[in-house]
Amino acid sequence: MAEILEIIMIVSFGASWPLNVVKSYKARTAKGKSLGFLLLIFGGYIAGIASKFVNEAYMQSISQKWYVLFFYFLNLTMVGLDLILYFRNKRLDKLNEN
Repeated sequence: MAEILEIIMIVSFGASWPLNVVKSYKARTAKGKSLGFLLLIFGGYIAGIASKFVNEAYMQSISQKWYVLFFYFLNLTMVGLDLILYFRNKRLDKLNEN
């Protein structure tokens, strides 16, 4: 049951990231985005992934519970893409200022 609740949490958080990545791509500006927030979320997902790898009980059953890590990595990838777009958009903002 704990794994199901964790997946619901991860999927709920992760559902908004693809939309956010598309919005960042189309906006072509970093205005209104917080680098600190993105880095905090990115670090949180890394900590969540690390917690799975150091949890012996989880690692013993990883062949049945791999999907939990899959969603963590999927969310980490989405936040990573948003971070890349943040820096792209920051550069575009500087170009537009000149």
